[in-house]
Amino acid sequence: MPDFDLSDDCAPGAGLSESWLTEPGFEERPQVDLHTDRAHSARVYDYLLGGKTNFPADREVGDRVLAELPGVRADATAARAVMHRMVRRLAEVHGVRQFLDVGTGIPTAPNLHEVVQAVDPACRVVYVDNDPIVLAHSRALLTSTPEGRTAYAQGDLREPERFLADPAVAATLDLRQPVALTLINIVHFLSDEAVHPPVRKLMDALPDGSFLALSAATADLAPERAEIASRRYAEAGITLHFRSRERVERFFTGLEPDDPGVVPVNRWHPEPAGASGGGEVGVYGGVGRKA
Repeated sequence: MPDFDLSDDCAPGAGLSESWLTEPGFEERPQVDLHTDRAHSARVYDYLLGGKTNFPADREVGDRVLAELPGVRADATAARAVMHRMVRRLAEVHGVRQFLDVGTGIPTAPNLHEVVQAVDPACRVVYVDNDPIVLAHSRALLTSTPEGRTAYAQGDLREPERFLADPAVAATLDLRQPVALTLINIVHFLSDEAVHPPVRKLMDALPDGSFLALSAATADLAPERAEIASRRYAEAGITLHFRSRERVERFFTGLEPDDPGVVPVNRWHPEPAGASGGGEVGVYGGVGRKA
């Protein structure tokens, strides 16, 4: 995992000037407040993964959760690892060469494009996130192979029409050809009412042969652990929406499920050298194909 250290411009309470982004396709934007005085879900997750792109407010939440649930760090790692397996399978088995990753989060190597471009260097990836810190580190998401391409669009899952209209998307993805939409570790921060309509809009915008790859937190396997985590996150103003297997399967309504369906992420095509372990991870994952 690389060390993404924050510059002085990202010090707590400081505004982030994005004018240093000079690559083609970036436009100078006004300063934005990173709100580093309060926890952010992406930065708490980064802390749980052992990253450095987090602040005291984020670490405070993470430490409170870890104090009661030390296994959460392993859960976070497993939830990240399933993304690698999902996109590698989509590229190797299903031949997908285009990926739209919404809710990207803070870059953590290997990033999605590094996984799929190892299968085929011509793969193309668009990353989407609404956290300005992700934008600050987006150079790490733009290290494409010469044959392929990566791009970053600032956007929110709840407003898909806005980022779908971003020139970076049109310049990178051919929406006449299959695209894999990846929603990893994001839907559990949104209610059903808030998340299902935009996911449906996104899948409707993609052609037949496209895929949805998704992971979502659940309380099915360890209700007491989920209740503690929910309480600690809520104390920091972050709401978690745990979903049963049936509610996660609802995201795949109308799609052809890929083997093995919706299962705990440590049981979704585990690496041959890594057994799924004695305890389940409190996150479901699944992949479905648009026929």
